[in-house]
Amino acid sequence: MSRAIRVSVLGAGSWGTTVASLAARNAETLIWARRAETVDEINREHRNNAYLRDLPLHGRLRATYSIEEAVRDCDVLVVGVPSHSFRDTLKAVAPLLRPWVPVISLAKGLEQGSQQRMTEVIHDELPGHPAGLLAGPNIAREVLQGMAAAAVLAMPDAQVAGALQPLFASSVFRVYTNTDVIGCELGGPLKNVIAISAGMADGLGVGENTRALVITRGLAEIMRLGVALGGRAETFSGLTGLGDLLTTCMSPLSRNRQVGEQFAKGRTTAEIVASMKMVAEGIKTSSVVMELAKKLGVEMPIAAEVDAVVKGEHGAVQAFRGLRRMAAGAEHGIG
Repeated sequence: MSRAIRVSVLGAGSWGTTVASLAARNAETLIWARRAETVDEINREHRNNAYLRDLPLHGRLRATYSIEEAVRDCDVLVVGVPSHSFRDTLKAVAPLLRPWVPVISLAKGLEQGSQQRMTEVIHDELPGHPAGLLAGPNIAREVLQGMAAAAVLAMPDAQVAGALQPLFASSVFRVYTNTDVIGCELGGPLKNVIAISAGMADGLGVGENTRALVITRGLAEIMRLGVALGGRAETFSGLTGLGDLLTTCMSPLSRNRQVGEQFAKGRTTAEIVASMKMVAEGIKTSSVVMELAKKLGVEMPIAAEVDAVVKGEHGAVQAFRGLRRMAAGAEHGIG
């Protein structure tokens, strides 16, 4: 970098805060939070206990509750708000952001209604700005604790990705680059749906064999839909595909896995959402995934069962009975 870079992160949830703390090691970084209490806590105590209790943030990270202050002078904009508020946030940003500033999404969701990926929403609302994403098998708390981890910075222009890569990297957080934005961006939303199924499997106590079945056949579903939407097949065996799927399906800290466990206890979607402080993107994404699968003629039996449970059409036990009725064909075919 030939000059000092100013990074702004919108959204002070667990992952947005973690990425902001990482960036603060390498560049002047400002994080925007909606709540004044969160801003004050980050600035005074270098903590965000609402999401990352008892974990210190980098001492140079600053926070603001003014979106104008956060955006007006930034050289790189990172958007860490959930998918359902992503477009509205960008609409607020549009008149404030200087031209050509790269915009990086942290959201792992698909927009309801439009069925768009978040980088497509960026292109809609902030035309002319390079758009990409930072994603991978990352549990925010573990990354902030300094455990070794890796992510992918996906941008259509490899040179832009290479220039931004050092902003987020550290000795224990490796950042790879990839030009397959579509494939990298689809891995996150799609694996969230499969992770709900893995959580149901754990909650029902169906065994490790069944969980392995769900994860591997879930990956096959992710790859089929991802390739149909324009992603490269090899991307789904990498960090944003298989890597992210394994972490989200197996970690007890995974929000989407926790949702599946709650479904296995007989709780409804409304009850689960009301009890959660953070957003589990798989709940909203499941219906969008099935809309895309039907439109493209892609068979996704596991995702279909998850969608039915989310909608309250049947429970977790019935979902796994439905999967048992699924015919087995060639391993790399459908089912």
